[in-house]
Amino acid sequence: MSITINAPQRIKSIDVQLPTSKSISNRLLILNALSYSPYPIKNLSDSDDTEAMLSVFNSNSNHFDIGAAGTTMRFLTAYLAKIVGEWTLTGSERMKQRPIHVLVDALNQLGARIEYLENEGFPPLRIFGSSLTGGELELPGNISSQYISALLMVGPTMENGLKLRLTGNITSKPYIHLTLKLMEMYGVKCRWEGNVIEVPVANYKAVEAKVEADWSAASYWFEVVAFAQKGDSVCLKGLDRYSWQGDAAVAELFKKLGVQSKFSAKGLTLTNTGEVATSFKHDFTNEPDLAQTFAVACAFLNVPFNFTGLHTLKIKETDRISALVTELGKFGYVLETNNADNLVWKGERKEPATNIEVATYKDHRMAMAFAPAVLKTGNPIAIADHMVVTKSYPGFWQDLAAAGFIM
Repeated sequence: MSITINAPQRIKSIDVQLPTSKSISNRLLILNALSYSPYPIKNLSDSDDTEAMLSVFNSNSNHFDIGAAGTTMRFLTAYLAKIVGEWTLTGSERMKQRPIHVLVDALNQLGARIEYLENEGFPPLRIFGSSLTGGELELPGNISSQYISALLMVGPTMENGLKLRLTGNITSKPYIHLTLKLMEMYGVKCRWEGNVIEVPVANYKAVEAKVEADWSAASYWFEVVAFAQKGDSVCLKGLDRYSWQGDAAVAELFKKLGVQSKFSAKGLTLTNTGEVATSFKHDFTNEPDLAQTFAVACAFLNVPFNFTGLHTLKIKETDRISALVTELGKFGYVLETNNADNLVWKGERKEPATNIEVATYKDHRMAMAFAPAVLKTGNPIAIADHMVVTKSYPGFWQDLAAAGFIM
């Protein structure tokens, strides 16, 4: 199935109730379980990833298929390693291609017993849950922050706690910081000095928790407003001004692409200023999930760009670097990459294809990053497999329709 989008002559000034954060929701579900909390979490995300996590916690089985939910796979691998029993954990075909050996090796060093059921280093996994001894562990800092967060959350339950030494540059620091702040909310304070994080032996305390709106989802509305006419605006509801989410950086970054944002009692109002930079350079190490939004935004605003810090994009729902090169290429943008951690557009164009359908590669962010571009193309855009957005933002197409887009 695909969806064809036509642009409105002008976007409507609407209030958008954003989805809540799946990153926070999935961390809170693990912490709620570890604290044996009697309190239900308020405002849980309705994303596929969170639904997958909930289905595991509500299951009477010892076999779990979590589909394409990456955070769910990583967090549950660590959680189940300490829950007495024998568990199997599998997912979609793409999930079986996403490496997990760094996390499995780390857990096995800390006293776990986890085996691969098919290909070495990849799901599905057989997990023999038992108490973990813990202790000291060294990991490269440029691995997915989800591996690190998974280990940190179970750290207080280990017999000797956890001392994690991260080598080299640390990727997605804000996501690690988010995990530590949520652990602190549940009564466990860790120490992070330099490249060493120390997690004490401790009992989590049950607390009442509420999930805030998702700044990653907000990024697509910044993009919509950037493509709109000068003076056009929308208001985003549910965002926390002082959020721990790393993607809150989107507000500052989009100033360079002509979007001003201002908090009020009503929410966060985005307004098109018409003031766009002549080039854009950024290291996305701390906010890799924004890379697709900015690649599409810069290209269609005709702003040459140089992105670095993209090394984790190759092991996401798809190889996002390759996907961006291919799909922006359909519109005539000639991108360059070292195929490891960068993406560059120097302004070079070629003849665009006709009757373009954007492939989404089972990646929600591909669909949502490209949809707003119809404001700039002058032609309708087709988005393949459009319901892939349910992974993080199930109401995306309805919200676009409310802003005047015609599907």
